[in-house]
Amino acid sequence: MTAMTATELTAEYDAWLSDFLPRDYYQRYDEYRWDIGLRRDHQRAAFEAGWLQPTWPREHGGRSLGLAEAMEIRLEAAMRSAPKLPNVAGPGVAAPGIRRFGTPEQIDRLLVPLLRGDEWWALGMSEPEAGSDFAGLSTRAVLDGDVFRVKGRKIWTTQAHLSRWCTLYARTDPDAPKHRGISCFILDLESPGLTIEPIRMASISDETFCEVVLDDVEIPADSVLGDLNGGWQVAMSSLSHERQMIWIMNWVEIQRGLATVRESQAGHDDDSSGEVFAELGSLLADAEAVKATGYRALHNELAGQPSPEADILKLLGSVTLQRVWDLAAMTAGPPSMQDAGLLFERQDALAATIYGGTSEIQRNIIAERLLGLPKG
Repeated sequence: MTAMTATELTAEYDAWLSDFLPRDYYQRYDEYRWDIGLRRDHQRAAFEAGWLQPTWPREHGGRSLGLAEAMEIRLEAAMRSAPKLPNVAGPGVAAPGIRRFGTPEQIDRLLVPLLRGDEWWALGMSEPEAGSDFAGLSTRAVLDGDVFRVKGRKIWTTQAHLSRWCTLYARTDPDAPKHRGISCFILDLESPGLTIEPIRMASISDETFCEVVLDDVEIPADSVLGDLNGGWQVAMSSLSHERQMIWIMNWVEIQRGLATVRESQAGHDDDSSGEVFAELGSLLADAEAVKATGYRALHNELAGQPSPEADILKLLGSVTLQRVWDLAAMTAGPPSMQDAGLLFERQDALAATIYGGTSEIQRNIIAERLLGLPKG
């Protein structure tokens, strides 16, 4: 069979998505974007059709595509506002970790239910006392016979109250350097000793944060994901997959925000519009810079070269996204305070500087690794 071109693949995906979506999807998008039933059905259908993880084989929801072809599919999905995955942490972060580091038994039991959306996953990474420093975690896991006994607390654990499983990171060697003494565990969230408390949110969202308290929770010794004390590698590998998706999502949301600004300014040519148009022009340039940087990062990955662009993308995309929706609110004027949709977009853009690595951490990475500046 002759290999399909990227254009042909995108056209096939377009036809599939059009056939899946309700006929009034775009007319009623503000309603459908929250439709959990539609989003679940979309994930399952995308898995079965091979569009969920395009670079993976069919049995894992893909088509064994190359990275460049897969990026075109993901860009097209984002530009067409395909239904958002209801449990992003599962396919976006947990699945790549399980597929790369899991044992055959772990992969066979966990991966397909995760990808189909039958079982949701949370990420047990952040802790109250560690802030943005993942390596500063203090949750302890101590081997006791054939189980690890775990004590500690996790915070900002998205959708933990709705999830069955969690990739839990805990310190297993307190004497090792902090990056080397961490292990990743597959935690059953129905285990005794667990308390999960949803955190009150300041904005409308179905991705509720939770606090997870582990009080002498037992985890079977064969539930380690990857090597013992190798959790740092599992985390970095898993998050790199998430960050590839984040820049695409940010770029599309930036385009949507820019369209909102342009619509609000149509026909305005008075002196007061000069500042708005100057900022709009700057944001249009930054939006193209985000996309171009994404393609440069892909080129480097395909060539097996170091990719400093990957470290810049997250920061550039999230900061630009915030500026776009701030400008949209400013151009809307006082009525923006009563516009629930615009308020949500601004609040959602604020979250972009936190998920996938906070802007403060990204700036430190750029300063230390790319610019060679000394650590503060």
